[in-house]
Amino acid sequence: MTLDIEQPDALIAYLRDTGHIAPDEQPAVRVLQGGVSNRTVWVGRPSGEQWVLKQALEKLRVAVDWFSSPERIHREALGLRWLVQIAPSGSLPAFVFEDHANHVLAMHAIPQPHANWKSLLLTGDLQMDHVQQFGRLLGTIHRCAAERRAALVPIFEDRSFFESLRLEPYYSYTAAQVPAASDFLNTLIADTRAARLTLVHGDYSPKNILVYQARLILLDHEVIHWGDPAFDLGFSLTHLLSKAHHIAPMRTAFADAADCYWRTYLEALGPLDWQDGLEARAVRHTLACLLARVAGRSQLEYLDSAEKTCQREAVLSLMNQTPASIPELIEQFTERLA
Repeated sequence: MTLDIEQPDALIAYLRDTGHIAPDEQPAVRVLQGGVSNRTVWVGRPSGEQWVLKQALEKLRVAVDWFSSPERIHREALGLRWLVQIAPSGSLPAFVFEDHANHVLAMHAIPQPHANWKSLLLTGDLQMDHVQQFGRLLGTIHRCAAERRAALVPIFEDRSFFESLRLEPYYSYTAAQVPAASDFLNTLIADTRAARLTLVHGDYSPKNILVYQARLILLDHEVIHWGDPAFDLGFSLTHLLSKAHHIAPMRTAFADAADCYWRTYLEALGPLDWQDGLEARAVRHTLACLLARVAGRSQLEYLDSAEKTCQREAVLSLMNQTPASIPELIEQFTERLA
């Protein structure tokens, strides 16, 4: 029988049978909502220890067909074990166990009270300290991974999950849906495949950040790979700029946050031999992701149809004359929204 960790009785029996809890232990179980690619469950043990278990889905929970091998959960486990060695202390949950047969990963739960950063931002709770932490965290990961290139390249050189969960649904699919952007996107796909510079998280966004005791905690590493750091920048800047679009009264504040994020990232990154061209590629990835989030397989749920149309047209106009820098991109994108 295939394990479904969202079934509490089956999960508890599994944890007992595998020796992860005592035979007579009765933990509390709560299904967590929000993920499209995994089943996610909180487990509270009588001892007070709390875990989060994730089980990868083969068919993702989105409106269009989107498939990816459940084996990616083990890429996430691998990423978690390595990121704790190179990211700032306290910025990741602790690993507990993984199960290859059932595609399960367990990690320590972040204690309550905590909040999801995306949820905070959508309520207008925008704090520059959080933005600066966001930039420092990514810059530190990119820099420290580059310094350990010899050890990390053999471990993370496979990019199959990045292909199936990012390049195809975000760029290839969008290119087919928006012919006016196809040349831009197909060229970017080729350039991204050719760039192998450092460890790339691949899902670096506010939805994968918890705020606990004023510290940011990074989650969800299933598309981590050795590749182009500009993708992480474009993917993450897209979320700040899309919220600048959606929350019009705070448009200037979110634009300033995007600029602060970029500057803080650069400070944390420091001088590296592959920085030439990084900003230009980050501009292109930001435009590509801004379009993908309104026309790709995984669209931003908080943008209504009129906002999606506006964002699409703004991005297409910028693709025709690509801004030379991140600050110029931020300024020109927000101007077109007005």
